[in-house]
Amino acid sequence: MTGRQNYLFTSESVSEGHPDKVCDRISDAVLDALIAEEPEARVAAETFATTDRVVIGGEVGLSDRATLRDFMGRIEAIARECIRDIGYEQDKFHHETVEVTNLLHEQSAHIAQGVDAAAGKDEGAGDQGIMFGFAVDETPELMPAPILYAHAILRRLAEVRKSGREPSLGPDAKTQLTVRYEDGLPVGLESIVLSTQHMDPDMTSADVRAVVEPYVREVLPDGWIGAGTTWWVNPTGKFVIGGPDGDAGLTGRKIIVDTYGGAAPHGGGAFSGKDPTKVDRSAAYAARYLAKNIVAAGLARRCTLQLSYAIGVARPLSIYVNTQGTGEADEGAIERAVAKVMDLTPRGIREHLGLNRPIYQRTAAYGHFGRAPDSDGGFSWERTDLADALRAAL
Repeated sequence: MTGRQNYLFTSESVSEGHPDKVCDRISDAVLDALIAEEPEARVAAETFATTDRVVIGGEVGLSDRATLRDFMGRIEAIARECIRDIGYEQDKFHHETVEVTNLLHEQSAHIAQGVDAAAGKDEGAGDQGIMFGFAVDETPELMPAPILYAHAILRRLAEVRKSGREPSLGPDAKTQLTVRYEDGLPVGLESIVLSTQHMDPDMTSADVRAVVEPYVREVLPDGWIGAGTTWWVNPTGKFVIGGPDGDAGLTGRKIIVDTYGGAAPHGGGAFSGKDPTKVDRSAAYAARYLAKNIVAAGLARRCTLQLSYAIGVARPLSIYVNTQGTGEADEGAIERAVAKVMDLTPRGIREHLGLNRPIYQRTAAYGHFGRAPDSDGGFSWERTDLADALRAAL
């Protein structure tokens, strides 16, 4: 392997109660509800949240316009249920009293004509763009350690908050881990930054640390926290006002949190609120799936894979593989193998990964990657069932 072997690397995560993640959750809840109504529904839903207000806009499409009109009446209830489940019941952002404005409208016919399949023509990509997938063998999940464990900390804190075990914690939180690498592998934690909303205004930073530290230690590998690890827990002091009341939120503003924590490139497109005809989402999932299977197959220890598309054109314009000096096979040969083992048209991706299902709300917080595949098809892109086919195709 080439490159530096001893270094520090930092990634951050934010909780489901972070203002941007509230918006991602609502947008993906709208998507799930529409796909449950019709698997081929078209959705590009964006959400904005601030003090006492949620605004949802964008384009949606169902084959039956009457059904779509009826569905519009459900939007407010969908948003309120998301806010309730996340846990917001504070004075200026409460699931029962927040004002919800629905500005969704029917999808543009000009966009639809480039995407819909026609006689003698494959379904085209929903937009132009570049998408990246990444995998690395430094964790069992084949994810970069800093982002994986940053997510794990906040997911655990959410679990104990929602169960009632830690009622002092609020929904809004974020963490940042600086991981020490030696000989190219993560070995310990240089520092941890953790800011979490707390419901008791008299709690100090030391009080908050006393609550969260056992859970942080629980999810990190043994020996990662040592005498030299620096802790910064609620470093600015009190954090009582959280969520969209403390800072406005928007769908799609946490794309690096959603992917690899900065350890790999990001194509630039957000995921949440987009149906899987949109390659920003589905091709990014396919790229992760392929990169993970390349590493799982033993063809490389690290793999970055890029796909590119043009709107209305079905097949990818390019496939690029970079194994960063860890490959056991020629990168050009791996690129050719990738094209053989998976249909990378938008429809081919959706069918291979089973993406026309209401499986997206669960992706809205704690990362789209590095999660265990679910029995109902959620996180299907985390399977490693293509490894044998990739080896055979070389």
